[in-house]
Amino acid sequence: MSARAKPGSAAKPTRRSALPLKLSIWVRNEAGRKGVPLLPSFERWIAAIPDLRHPHHWTELNILIVGSAAGRRYNREFRGRDYATNVLSFPYEAAPGEHSGLLGDLVVCAPVVAREAREQHKTPRDHYAHLTVHGVLHLLGYDHETDADAERMEALERAVLGSLGIADPYAPRNEK
Repeated sequence: MSARAKPGSAAKPTRRSALPLKLSIWVRNEAGRKGVPLLPSFERWIAAIPDLRHPHHWTELNILIVGSAAGRRYNREFRGRDYATNVLSFPYEAAPGEHSGLLGDLVVCAPVVAREAREQHKTPRDHYAHLTVHGVLHLLGYDHETDADAERMEALERAVLGSLGIADPYAPRNEK
């Protein structure tokens, strides 16, 4: 997905927001699934990320909600893994001399999020919040390639989600 991508003909209209932190969020739901959060939820979750509260050059973030086939296609094409995954992050890399305010794109696979939420005994809304925060942190340069990086990223995720009243996503869950 890119800022210049053409919308699909059967998809719902793109929705845009303007956060007080001057980051416009565009959400496009191509999954057509019930239970996908609305734009104000994404705004709230993203606004809680400390790195975005400080002045920066980013002005835009795109979020695409997809079904299983598209989630699998994106994961195969960009990561070489032939399965649908929960969230993919695509940081925007401007061409030399180009000035863009695009932070990047997130692709969230609605059926995977719903399945994982059931398996992990979480509400889908809380799982969407976690994956949104996780994906945006990747756009900001955080990763979990090493144990130290994973601990740092997970601690920040816990803090952001805790500030939103959402339980620690990495805490063991009791089976129901």
